[in-house]
Amino acid sequence: MSRPRVAVIGTGVIGAMTSWQLARRGADVLALDTHSPGHDRGASAGESRIFRTAYKEGSHYVPLLQRAERLWRDLERAAGTELLTLCGGLTIGPADHPDVQAVRRCAEAHDLDHEVLDAAQARKRFPQHRFDDDEVAVLDPAAGVLRPEPAVQAALRVAADEGAEVLPHHRVTDVAETARGWRISSDSSTFDVDHVVFAPGPWAPALEPLRSLPIEVRMITACWFAARDPGAHRPEEMPIAIRRHRDAGFSCFPVLDGASVKVVPHHLGWPTLQSPDELPRSAAPAFARAASDAAQRLLPGVTPHPVRIGTYAEGFTPDEHALLGPLPGHPGATVMTGFSGHGFKLAPVFGEIGADLVLRGSTAHDTRHLDPHRFA
Repeated sequence: MSRPRVAVIGTGVIGAMTSWQLARRGADVLALDTHSPGHDRGASAGESRIFRTAYKEGSHYVPLLQRAERLWRDLERAAGTELLTLCGGLTIGPADHPDVQAVRRCAEAHDLDHEVLDAAQARKRFPQHRFDDDEVAVLDPAAGVLRPEPAVQAALRVAADEGAEVLPHHRVTDVAETARGWRISSDSSTFDVDHVVFAPGPWAPALEPLRSLPIEVRMITACWFAARDPGAHRPEEMPIAIRRHRDAGFSCFPVLDGASVKVVPHHLGWPTLQSPDELPRSAAPAFARAASDAAQRLLPGVTPHPVRIGTYAEGFTPDEHALLGPLPGHPGATVMTGFSGHGFKLAPVFGEIGADLVLRGSTAHDTRHLDPHRFA
């Protein structure tokens, strides 16, 4: 096909990046979503997301992360906006914690620039955190913070400039194979396409062709705490951080709104949902109190009471690695879902991989660990 018509279902960050990559290569792209780009229901929201290169989830991600950073810069240039600020990143915890050790092994295996600080050194360098005597901080200077909502909008804007048709408020009601490809039905229109990319995020279980995939919908909750000195908590002074304390675990972000530090607790669990449409719009009081306790214990520069709480839905696989590849049993479809809370930073390279699979049927990137057939 000289100019294949491709439907991308879902315009979160994965669908947006795939639409951009397909459109820039000349595909006729149709991108559909129930909501508006950059909406606050799924995983592509929440003001800030982490970018990091020394990766505890597996050193095989490092080449993908390095490519992703270059593509983030490509998108910034194309859209004329800043999306990624490399303010550095900390992994904090006891020296023998598995995550701390995994980050160190990854950095050493790939000869990545990094620094290991003992508790005394870390207290002096990063007074925004409280460190116990047995803790260390692994500093990854090639880490930073992403701006998710502007990133989604930028990718779709550039995709539209390349000819993609972006259709928000088009809820997909049916996806069916035809003799020539696929028929996509929304609540207002029907579209015939050559290939379909499923990038629905946590809405995957609602689409018939994806119901056999092992996707569990979970709720991720973020809390914002007022900084007593916002200037001391800006990206220029405060790296992103992943904390693995014996009493609490969380991701922590510098001030981007001029006033508050964002914390995403890990130790309080991510409850399952039947559907993202059931997402509550705030946290239970017990959750808020526990998050406050963690902030009071470990973040001395904030007022330990959330001034804002946000909830978001994400799709998780059993091994917490994405499903990215041809949809089992359907050669004319590509599935890109189940990113399990750590797909945003990699989204540009995943979009590149998605475009490779649609247009060439293969990719030069190593994605064997993401093969959807591993659960078949």
